[in-house]
Amino acid sequence: MTAVIKPTIPANLLEKVDIRVGTIERVEDIPRSNKLVKLIVNFGDFKRSILVGMKGERQNPKEVEGKQALFVVNLAPRAMMGEISEGMLFDIGYTDGIQPVLAIPESPVPDGTRAG
Repeated sequence: MTAVIKPTIPANLLEKVDIRVGTIERVEDIPRSNKLVKLIVNFGDFKRSILVGMKGERQNPKEVEGKQALFVVNLAPRAMMGEISEGMLFDIGYTDGIQPVLAIPESPVPDGTRAG
């Protein structure tokens, strides 16, 4: 299966996206949701609560605790299920309909390290 490549964008548009490495410190259940869990993510100088739809994707969402992953940190906060999400997890596979996996650094780097 080959996905169609999205339309070309100018390079300066990508420069506006702030992608950073963070360590997932905790995964908290959101009982009112069949999909969402709350990740408490450490980015070194700050922490964020980020809501992700892991319940249907993983047998045990807590298995990602302690792992580093890539996150978008400059999105406007968004309310979902009575909670506020302060970013977005980058995962691999969801859009292509396969079991999503985390986008992780090859080796540990300091929390807050920027991608790009």
